[in-house]
Amino acid sequence: MDPNARKEASRKFKEHKPPCGVYAVKCAATGRVWVGSFTNLESMKNRLWFSLGQGGHRDRALQDEWNAQGGESFQYEILEKFDEELCAIEVNDRLKDRKAHWASLLGARKL
Repeated sequence: MDPNARKEASRKFKEHKPPCGVYAVKCAATGRVWVGSFTNLESMKNRLWFSLGQGGHRDRALQDEWNAQGGESFQYEILEKFDEELCAIEVNDRLKDRKAHWASLLGARKL
């Protein structure tokens, strides 16, 4: 690889800011929904599926549903992304507020 192209790719990787926001985990078999928020939506699905697959997710209701229905019954959906730059305090407050909004709107349990 060209050294300049490599430096450019490295710079872009370092500058990349993963989107933060609100997501939903839905069970197609039962219709139950869980809503959560996180500062890195790109990695959240893998994190969730790993902990659920290992049987160690902290939300027992979600873990029990996963065990009963199987992972293929679940889907991960990003509900809302925050594109603007926010400071850490603003991000946490906004995530909490928007998670509550979506949970209420969908009749979902909060993660």
